[in-house]
Amino acid sequence: MKNLVNQLLKTNPIIGLSIARWTLGLVLFPHGAQKLLGLFGGYGYSATIESLTTQMDLPSIVAFSVIMIEFFGSISLVLGFFARFWAIALVSMFTGIIITTQLEHGFFMNWFGNQAGEGYEYSLLVIGIALSIVINGSGKWSIDGLISKK
Repeated sequence: MKNLVNQLLKTNPIIGLSIARWTLGLVLFPHGAQKLLGLFGGYGYSATIESLTTQMDLPSIVAFSVIMIEFFGSISLVLGFFARFWAIALVSMFTGIIITTQLEHGFFMNWFGNQAGEGYEYSLLVIGIALSIVINGSGKWSIDGLISKK
């Protein structure tokens, strides 16, 4: 178990990874805050759970996981705390989003409102950035880096 934790925390102290981690965390935070807290024009936890389970037919555990990953995962990414774990969670979540809702709408996002739904280009970017974190770790200036040094 200790070895697994060490592997999750190990990181390359590269500034570029920190930039990727901060960008991903900062972009995802408002989405998580909308879903959990109702900030930024969001509906909050109860309404989001209701929407994800009834309108999108997701199981309750998946709906709960989406909210937790977007909110707590984004904060943890900004801090560089168990960034690999949260990045793996994001890769899984956004792969699921592509497969279940976006693939049928093609590659491009719905910039002009003329598609039935969103394409997967945004999700693909999230997956790519998250995979770089999974492979290389949190980068410089991370809690993971501080813990792994001890």
